[in-house]
Amino acid sequence: MVAPAFDYVAAGSYDEAVRLLAAAEGDREAKVLAGGQSLMPMLNLRLARPDLLIDINQADQRPPSVADGVLRLPALTRHRVLLEHDLVRRRSPLLACAIRYVGNVRVRNRGTIGGSLAHADPTSEIGCCALALSASVVARGPAGERTLPVSELFDTYWTTTLDPAEIITDVLIPAARPRQGWSFQEMVRRTSDFAIVAVAALVELDEAANTIAAARVALAGVADRVTLADPDLLAGLAGGQANRNGDVDAAAAAIAGRLEPATDVHASGEYRRRLARVLVARALREARARATGEAA
Repeated sequence: MVAPAFDYVAAGSYDEAVRLLAAAEGDREAKVLAGGQSLMPMLNLRLARPDLLIDINQADQRPPSVADGVLRLPALTRHRVLLEHDLVRRRSPLLACAIRYVGNVRVRNRGTIGGSLAHADPTSEIGCCALALSASVVARGPAGERTLPVSELFDTYWTTTLDPAEIITDVLIPAARPRQGWSFQEMVRRTSDFAIVAVAALVELDEAANTIAAARVALAGVADRVTLADPDLLAGLAGGQANRNGDVDAAAAAIAGRLEPATDVHASGEYRRRLARVLVARALREARARATGEAA
């Protein structure tokens, strides 16, 4: 199919893009174009019908950076950079690993981290990892900038809590620490498909003992948005020996038991629930092994 007619403007800065969005609000529907790997198919299928397309590709050329223990990723950072950049691979190995599962090489060459989060796909690998990593986004709007935890960003299917004239400019991720392990697990029907279920896990050990201090688990493909597992369901792992598989199995079962995934043409809700239990246990074990140094 062919996209509907729209006006096109290339913004030279985020501030210009915000002004264009604010001016269009109420009278015209405006969309922001970054990598376009989600927006362009939606245009061609006429699932999106904007009157104005605002291209922000020239708004920012900054590379990833780190300061005060926080990895700063400009919103226009391409997936390929997240996969290959040494700073990202060292300071956020979970994210760098998960990027391998995003789309295909063409998508990774053009897609951006800010665009992925703003798209709010409930099967998003990047959104899943951002939740597990306690990431935040910097959003710029007519009133200035604000920092928003990713846990407060997603609303429902392909919808965020951003104001219509706000744009994500940066993604902030706490840098990986010693004695912290990670894992990303995903099940797809075919390579580059949307995830049936994906799981990102972080396990952190106590500084002086081989016991688990904290764990976080995020899931994709099981709700109307990427979802963070209730910390109470992982509380049984805290203080326990890092090699106790029974605690991991109990936590995975508890997390899966709380899920109410939908049934669609790809999988039933019950299958997704069973798959989540398997992948959560697998992810926690691998994250734990990385934290203790047992993983290769």
